[in-house]
Amino acid sequence: MSELTIAALPGEHRRGSAASVLLGAVLRQGPVARSTIARLTGLSPAAVTRHCVALADLGLLTEVVGPVPYQGVGRPHIPLDIDTGRHIVAGIHIAHEYCTLALLDLRGRVRVQLRVPHQNPDDPRQVLTDAADRLVRLHGELLPGRIPLGLGVAAGGWVDTEHGVLVEHASLGWRGVAVRELLTARTGLPVLVDSHARALARAEQLFGAAGHRESMVHLFVGNVVDAAIVTGGATHRGARSAAGEVAHLALGDATVRCPCGRYGCLEATVSDRAWAWRAYRAGVIDRPSIADLGDAAVGGSPAAVQLLVERATLVGRAAAVLVDIVNPEVLVVTELGVIRLAECVAALRAEVAATSRLGTSADTTVPSSFGEDVLGVAAGAVQLDAIYTDPLSIHNPIRLGV
Repeated sequence: MSELTIAALPGEHRRGSAASVLLGAVLRQGPVARSTIARLTGLSPAAVTRHCVALADLGLLTEVVGPVPYQGVGRPHIPLDIDTGRHIVAGIHIAHEYCTLALLDLRGRVRVQLRVPHQNPDDPRQVLTDAADRLVRLHGELLPGRIPLGLGVAAGGWVDTEHGVLVEHASLGWRGVAVRELLTARTGLPVLVDSHARALARAEQLFGAAGHRESMVHLFVGNVVDAAIVTGGATHRGARSAAGEVAHLALGDATVRCPCGRYGCLEATVSDRAWAWRAYRAGVIDRPSIADLGDAAVGGSPAAVQLLVERATLVGRAAAVLVDIVNPEVLVVTELGVIRLAECVAALRAEVAATSRLGTSADTTVPSSFGEDVLGVAAGAVQLDAIYTDPLSIHNPIRLGV
């Protein structure tokens, strides 16, 4: 494997330009001297200098204050790092009951996050308009000096990335929603739309603990259950970006009837709504809320912990099937219990190891790297992916809402 392949983010040497390879090396190694960038990427010193100037002019790179002396004779080396002080990306994640609004820096760190309940969930235009308007105000109130490079939108279900359309969000009952067109007109920003599972898989590559892996399965379990598959460093999308549909795999409770009319669908058994109702009927929580169940478990309720461990075990059974199909280097799971409780991580790993015919080790089955910021990261990563893949395409950033 060449030094260029080692230094680049997974898949970058196939998908991107020399500028994207350089930016990825700084993201992963920064602060880093230009001479080190040249050594890591295999680019010539002249090419490194040229691209560093271009990326600094765009506000993506900055020199770190305080030179680091070269160990030996010669001029001091002034390291470069990702510029996190000038720009942000905006994000909207669409969930069943609310939108998560977020503003992130260029290292994928959530700087501002707000959950906005849907006022009229049957009207996607109103939901998206309300979210966009609140995001504009949020930016103006809390980060007015940061210029947004774009708006990313992430959602569960079937998302047609090329056309910016939410083809189907089953739990909300939305179909054929032209998200990109609506939000571009409302905010004046370039808008990109993707599934939250694919967005989080890319976020793991860019900013997460699993970033050096070239193959990955990411399984998202919320009100929507879906997956993303990464091979050769790139996410598999399929026709109209429909890949990753796992909601109706017959891996759930055979006694549970799915809205699709069949029994035993995975989503109908393990979704947030289904599991919250199970906990509510069992008297573990006072209302059918998955957040309340998580809080109760973290607060020490043995019954709440047991219920979330049970769900993690069922999720592990489904994950093992995906592991056997794809044979990835790493399996990443985004699920409330797995994110918040060590007991759920242990149950997930144990079930995958016991059920998968390939066998896995603990370090290849991991929770999301992004904790309780995961929905905001999902949304922002849709835009950050584009920036790191083709950084020189950025031009004339404009203010949110203008």
